[in-house]
Amino acid sequence: MRFAAIGLDHRHIYHMVGGLLEAGATCVGFDPATTDERVLAGFRERFPSLPESVADRLVDDPSVNLIVCAAVPAERAAIAIRAMRAGKDVMVDKPGVTGFDQLAAVERTVAETGRIFSVCFSERFIVPATIIAGKLIADGAIGRVVQTLGMGPHRLNRTIRPDWFFDKRHYGGILTDIASHQIDQFLHFTGSEDAEIVASGVGHFGMPDLTDFEDFGEILLRSDKAGGYIRVDWFTADGLPSWGDGRLTILGTEGTIELRKYVDVAGRPGTDHVFLVDKTGTRHIDASREPLTYFRDLIADIGARSETAMSQRHAFTVCRLALEAQAKAAWLPARPKNS
Repeated sequence: MRFAAIGLDHRHIYHMVGGLLEAGATCVGFDPATTDERVLAGFRERFPSLPESVADRLVDDPSVNLIVCAAVPAERAAIAIRAMRAGKDVMVDKPGVTGFDQLAAVERTVAETGRIFSVCFSERFIVPATIIAGKLIADGAIGRVVQTLGMGPHRLNRTIRPDWFFDKRHYGGILTDIASHQIDQFLHFTGSEDAEIVASGVGHFGMPDLTDFEDFGEILLRSDKAGGYIRVDWFTADGLPSWGDGRLTILGTEGTIELRKYVDVAGRPGTDHVFLVDKTGTRHIDASREPLTYFRDLIADIGARSETAMSQRHAFTVCRLALEAQAKAAWLPARPKNS
């Protein structure tokens, strides 16, 4: 499988390209156009042997099967549509889209071309702990899943962020962006095909000079199988030895699973800590060596025209629910009625 990278505007492009290479795919080149020269420098440092090209040439190359993209969020849909029209499958960073019009256009293009539009939800796909959690649930370790509690705190790192990062027209809002991870996990771990956004909210609590930037968000959602609560924010303190203490708690009728994905603040070293509580007691599982599956599954899907990595319906449902949560979000704290 041969792929090319277009849209080097977010650091997530590193694990997208790295994951495909590790899974056995061949990168034929990348377009160095970027809004953030630091991202480009980091890409060149990590992948010094990859050739540079231009987007037109990569999209038109008949030998390329897949385009991977971590462009400015609002630009990803257009790049994906162009690539699919040229006969390529697509893997984009989250959020896959930033508006309902973009989602409709991508859905229409997939229907007309038969190409794959996959969103790399990295907080599940590149986290070994989530794979272990899925196996435990499949084995019945906690009974029927009835609720998920997903938390996605992030470090702001303001000084290294490009201007578009703070402009909602470009990033789509905190729920469209970050919370798409937790919506993906809710649907996946509860076995839900769809859900309802019961309530949502966004707010600004920091940086007095950027009063319109959404640095906090929350969602209450439910499906015909379970309920969920999501909290996302940009308030990770500098003292944490990770960009965020991302956690997921899965409540079952016979136990709970908690994932501490990137750090255990209790002191255990490393990442991917799984805590299982069931009828026999409590247990800590080191999941850090569990092999990732998304990238090799996507490669297989491209060849077989299958949906083992993620169904197309799931990708679109996550995008739609994130947009719905963003669209109906109340402002927190509540603004005075005369404002």
